[in-house]
Amino acid sequence: MNIKSLLIGSAAALVAFSGAQAADAIVAAEPEAVEYVKVCDAFGTGYFYIPGTETCLKIAGIVRVQADFGKDVDRPSDFNSWALARVNFTAKNDTELGALTSFIEFEASADEYDGVGGNQGNTSSLRQAYIDIAGVRAGWFYSWWDDDLSGETDSLSTKSKFAAVRYTYTGESFSAGLSVEELEHGKAGSYSTTAGATTYTPGVVDGYDVGVTGMLSGAFGPVKATLLASYDIDAEEYAVRGIATAAIGPGTLGFAAAYASGVNQYYAVSEWTVAAEYAFKATDKLKITPAAQYFGDVGFGNNDAYKLGLTVDYAITSGLAAKATVNYYDEDNKDGVTTGFLRLERSF
Repeated sequence: MNIKSLLIGSAAALVAFSGAQAADAIVAAEPEAVEYVKVCDAFGTGYFYIPGTETCLKIAGIVRVQADFGKDVDRPSDFNSWALARVNFTAKNDTELGALTSFIEFEASADEYDGVGGNQGNTSSLRQAYIDIAGVRAGWFYSWWDDDLSGETDSLSTKSKFAAVRYTYTGESFSAGLSVEELEHGKAGSYSTTAGATTYTPGVVDGYDVGVTGMLSGAFGPVKATLLASYDIDAEEYAVRGIATAAIGPGTLGFAAAYASGVNQYYAVSEWTVAAEYAFKATDKLKITPAAQYFGDVGFGNNDAYKLGLTVDYAITSGLAAKATVNYYDEDNKDGVTTGFLRLERSF
């Protein structure tokens, strides 16, 4: 064998060895199965773990289509239809202080804008955002005043959403709480009452003040009762409200009463009021709720008024429900007003 043949053979062997090594280097192991979404059952149904964390997340929301009717409900029309979408995110995880909760809710509505001032066109907003831990809630959220009777007739609050901090103690059948709320005041602000519902419209906002609310609630067998008392520091006026419900027969009887010492941001529909309803569960899918309310000294004037209404709820199928309501409002020295709506709502 000559030198030339030896060199060629050595080169061929080296190439073959290098190729085998390269082939070995690119052989990948079988990928392991990865569980991208894992169900979290520690906080109820609908939660899943955010991948790579111990935080559980729940996504929920509604899509609502509604048609309102009534005199000048959409000035100057007596009819208005619109749609609304709402989505919320709830995140929870365990800590040494108990469950830490954050809640975010967005809402957007679509409505034709008439250019006159009847409806408001397309809008979007942060509806609620708060943090909960160890009974303390801080953020922008609905207050206890928002928890009224189940039908669509009663008017038992004027403003019920605030930037606030509150503490709630919850026992086995008893709860109590204290809330401090930021109240917005303005120059030339005004209250307006329409069909028993009063809203506050600030003029030029010139400052923020504080309100305080106390809550007591308890369950006594089939009876549940809640008492609220609030003080508007800037207005130097207070409002109190009590609501009681009891399971009777095939439905639930509800009764409410409220009193305000003067114009305040919590309840300013009238000086005093009483309301009652009976939510009759006709079938597993159908609920019928007749209701009535009486208002004394509407808007702290000299007129009294009453309101009669009927609300019908029907569960079409899982996640899809229909609601219809009609209400008649009659105030002293004014013509009676009939209002209502038809609603279709998909929840998830």
